[in-house]
Amino acid sequence: MRSTIGIDVSAPAALVFRLARDVERWPALLPHYVRARRLAPPDPDGRVLVAFVARRLLLPILGIGVPVTWRAWTWAEPAQCHLRFVHRGGATNGMDVTWRIADRAGGGSRVDIEHDFRPRVPGWAWLIDRLFTRPIAGRRLATFRSLAEALAADDESAARPAANPST
Repeated sequence: MRSTIGIDVSAPAALVFRLARDVERWPALLPHYVRARRLAPPDPDGRVLVAFVARRLLLPILGIGVPVTWRAWTWAEPAQCHLRFVHRGGATNGMDVTWRIADRAGGGSRVDIEHDFRPRVPGWAWLIDRLFTRPIAGRRLATFRSLAEALAADDESAARPAANPST
């Protein structure tokens, strides 16, 4: 099963990529991420095995959720503004995830996250996608959009000359 979730961001792709590429920093940036811990040094290709823990809210109004854990080889492809993840072990073993971050012609950027998951059990991919992948990825995208847009707005206001410069 292949599914894509995306969001438009009023910030340059390079800024979004810089924010998102350091996955070990995600718990400091994303409120629903509890941990992102490197399990081993980078391999010869620069891939890093990371253990993630995020909260999947079941009753958001009460803040009740369940922890969701997974491990993934992760790496960045800066020339294309792509992030890559290949899940290893657990319920999402073998899931291949690609983030595509691109500038839009009219300004801002588009971030699409594609999940390609082909487990042996029929229906498992659909269940994982609807109950876990989409809700977690949706929150991740919304948070990165908020962060990038706030930083872009700060950059714009800092670049503008003062309206009434003192003489």
